[in-house]
Amino acid sequence: MKSVFMALFVVLFVSCSSDDSSTTINYAAENEQEILAYITANNLDAISTGSGLYYVMDEQGEGAEITSTSDVTVTYVGTYTNGSEFDASSDAISFNLQSVIYGWQEGLQYFNEGGSGKLIIPAHLAYGSSDYNGIPGGSVLVFDIDIIDYTAENEQEILNYINANSLDAQVTDSGLYYVIDEQGTGVQPTGTSYVTVNYKGYYTDGEVFDEGSSDASFYLDQVIQGWEEGLQYFNEGGSGTLLIPSDLGYGRYGNNTIPGGAVLIFDIELKSVN
Repeated sequence: MKSVFMALFVVLFVSCSSDDSSTTINYAAENEQEILAYITANNLDAISTGSGLYYVMDEQGEGAEITSTSDVTVTYVGTYTNGSEFDASSDAISFNLQSVIYGWQEGLQYFNEGGSGKLIIPAHLAYGSSDYNGIPGGSVLVFDIDIIDYTAENEQEILNYINANSLDAQVTDSGLYYVIDEQGTGVQPTGTSYVTVNYKGYYTDGEVFDEGSSDASFYLDQVIQGWEEGLQYFNEGGSGTLLIPSDLGYGRYGNNTIPGGAVLIFDIELKSVN
C-alpha cells in the first residue's frame, strides 16, 4: 500500500496548476453525485458544508476544541468510494492543521479531541484533477478518522497506574501527579533554582527509558514543565515520584527517544538546591 500521508502535509492546493476552470467544475459536479450515491448506498447520516465537504460525526469528542491552527493527533483509514483502501495510519500521527489538505483542515474543525467520524472529500479539497502519488486525478477521498485526546487518555493511564500500585498521589491543577516519600528539610526550590538530583525515568508499563546520571544538575526553567513544577513540591533532601502527562513532558510529538503522547514517571531524589 502506498502511503499518502506525507502528501497530506505537503499538498495545500485546491487544484493542480494545470487544471482549467471547466475541468474543475466538471469534477465538482461529478464528485457531488459520486458522494451522494456513496452516502445513500451506505445509509450515512452525513452533513454537507458550503465548500462541498461532507462529514459524518460518530462522536463529537469531549476534549479540546480544534481550530484552524491546532496541533492534532489522529489515526485514520483512507478509501475511495468503492471501498478500495489507498492508505491507513499504522500508528497515531501528529501534525498542525495548517499543513494538510483543505478537506482535513476544514473537516477536523467540526470535531473536538476524542471525536471520531468520516470525512468525504471532493477532489477540489484534496488533490485536484491531476494524479498525485498514486491517487487518480479527480478522486473523491473518504477518511475514517479518530482524533486522539491525550489529556483524557493520559489522565486515565495515570489513574490506572496509581490504583494498580496503591500510590498516595496528589494532583495539581496542571494535571501533574506526585508522590512524596520524604518531604526533605532543606531549601525549597523555585522555578529558576539550580538543582541537583538523582532520578530514574520509566513508562507506566515499567520500561525504563532513562536511569539518569548520579547528581545530575540543571536549572529548573530549562527542563520539561513536569519537572519544573514537580520539584518545587519538595525540599532539599526530599524524594518521591512525579507522574507527568504528555503535555507537561514531550507533548504529542515526543522526541528522538520518547514517543508522542507518552506518560512519564520519574523517581526523584532532590539532593541540593543552589
